[in-house]
Amino acid sequence: MTEEKKKKSAVREWADALIFAVIAASLIRWLLLEPFTIPTASMEKSLLVGDFLFVSKMHYGTRIPRTPLQIPLTHQKIWGTNANSYVDWIQLPYMRLPGFTKVKRNDVVVFNYPAEYEFPVDLKTNYIKRAVAIPGDEIEIVGTQVFINGEPGYKPEEMQYSYDVMTDRNLSADFFSDYGINPESFMPFSNGSGYMVMATEESIDRLRKSPAVGSVTMRVERQDLGDPRVFPDGAYFGWNKDNMGPLTIPAEGWTIEMDPDNIAKYAFTIEKYEGHENVEVRDNELYIDGQKVTSYTFKQDYYFMMGDNRHDSLDSRYWGFVPEDHIVGKAWFLWLSLDKHKSMFNKIRWSRFFNSIN
Repeated sequence: MTEEKKKKSAVREWADALIFAVIAASLIRWLLLEPFTIPTASMEKSLLVGDFLFVSKMHYGTRIPRTPLQIPLTHQKIWGTNANSYVDWIQLPYMRLPGFTKVKRNDVVVFNYPAEYEFPVDLKTNYIKRAVAIPGDEIEIVGTQVFINGEPGYKPEEMQYSYDVMTDRNLSADFFSDYGINPESFMPFSNGSGYMVMATEESIDRLRKSPAVGSVTMRVERQDLGDPRVFPDGAYFGWNKDNMGPLTIPAEGWTIEMDPDNIAKYAFTIEKYEGHENVEVRDNELYIDGQKVTSYTFKQDYYFMMGDNRHDSLDSRYWGFVPEDHIVGKAWFLWLSLDKHKSMFNKIRWSRFFNSIN
């Protein structure tokens, strides 16, 4: 007669259930879907601050973790502390499982912020933007209009720009709310002559008809005014956020001659993201591991990302291309949306529940 199996204690049962839940959640988060929250207004009104969404890892293929020694269900820090949730003793090479598709032009994509060099690639902060240009595309921006390969680019339906709204009246938050403009999207001028407003074209058309408003003018940078903050060197090329390019997006296997113009455009990308130990520019010439390079072939694909809130977005216009190995997944659908400016049940944006992301 076999001995009756000893019954697990309640503590042991809870521990087993917790371990199973952590393993299951970690696998789902790694292989299939990861929750993401919109923290800033860079994608308004397409995506709103307070939107909760799922990011599909399956669409573009799940990345094999490059930093495997990490506490499950964490990203950079241990919850509630400033301590790293990982150790980088082991760094695996970049690999990605097969996906359903490649990143397509105008997809809304979650990726690791390229310029955050203090963390391993897969643990850099997650950003969300629109892939306005893909490998091999030529992008040019003229007076805010994006051109891709010489043709006008896609304009999201609820894309925003900044405007000067001139009025001699004191306009309230309720007034702007009637036009779909939240309290963080307008600011009064110090001299009391009006407001700087971030809004969609539809909202601006309605504002222009208001008797409380004198005039409305879009803020557009002058075409001849170079901005040193703009990638790759706005001061050198005379580019700014509203006027830049043409600039070709690097593709895997694309070979370029390293003339002074291409050195200015691409040396930074080669140095930071192509996996070389030592890259430097001396006397307007490129050197890799001490050897002068007269031509260069890119090792991976790159993307040009922009926010739909075009005048309030830190994006590829400022920090450059997004490498293929930084792509996390495709923004898929919303599952919750909360408006921090409202209270109680009014906080919930019911109309956004389970909306797909386009």
